[in-house]
Amino acid sequence: MSTWILLRGLMRETRHWGDFPQQLQTRFPDDRVIGLEWPGNGSLYRQKSLNSIKEMAGYCQQTLIQQRASQPYHVIAISMGAMAALEWVRLRPVDVASCTLINTSLAAFNPAHQRLRARNWHRLVALALLGPTERERVIFDLCSNQRDAAALSAWQQYAKECPAYFTNVLRQLWAASQYRGDRSPPSVPTLLLNSAQDRLVDPACSASIARAWQCPLKTHPYAGHDLPLDAPEWVLDQLTAWLAQKN
Repeated sequence: MSTWILLRGLMRETRHWGDFPQQLQTRFPDDRVIGLEWPGNGSLYRQKSLNSIKEMAGYCQQTLIQQRASQPYHVIAISMGAMAALEWVRLRPVDVASCTLINTSLAAFNPAHQRLRARNWHRLVALALLGPTERERVIFDLCSNQRDAAALSAWQQYAKECPAYFTNVLRQLWAASQYRGDRSPPSVPTLLLNSAQDRLVDPACSASIARAWQCPLKTHPYAGHDLPLDAPEWVLDQLTAWLAQKN
């Protein structure tokens, strides 16, 4: 039996995975699937967000010890969560069996205008002035290329139930912006997934990382930044095929 760890990104909670955890469980019925909630997000929204990616990596390790999860873990992580996964591998490679990194970026390889597409900066700054309903509408538009009214409504409801405090958003932004990452490849098997039509993070970011690390990269032709939302079966197909090759 293996243990799968799911890590979300900035301002996102475990519910933003949607049906993906259940689909992953169906694909690997004998395994355990755990979605970790970041302090400051979701059910932990009243807590203070962590101030660095290194702290997030330590949080993953300690939380899973408390949950008595069996290691090593297969980690699936998106965006900022992927940064935490990489730092976790750097600090404690024995904990991790593999990493699947989705639409991430690293300052060591990617300039700021690629890590967060420059044309979106004004929209993101304006989020601070919006209420939860409109804020989630903007985020959904940036992250998803599908027009799923039910998914958007769910995101808006999450924001009302577990609002992201502005100070926590700033702490998470600071953590992500300050993390450079390692130019050396991770010491565990790593798969990169990205979206050719990602409107939030330039897909060139994953491509640069994959070239430098000489690790596999699979690109979806039309999904948005939130690949597990827009193309969950594709993500699982890439993951399953990669693991089969590895074994």
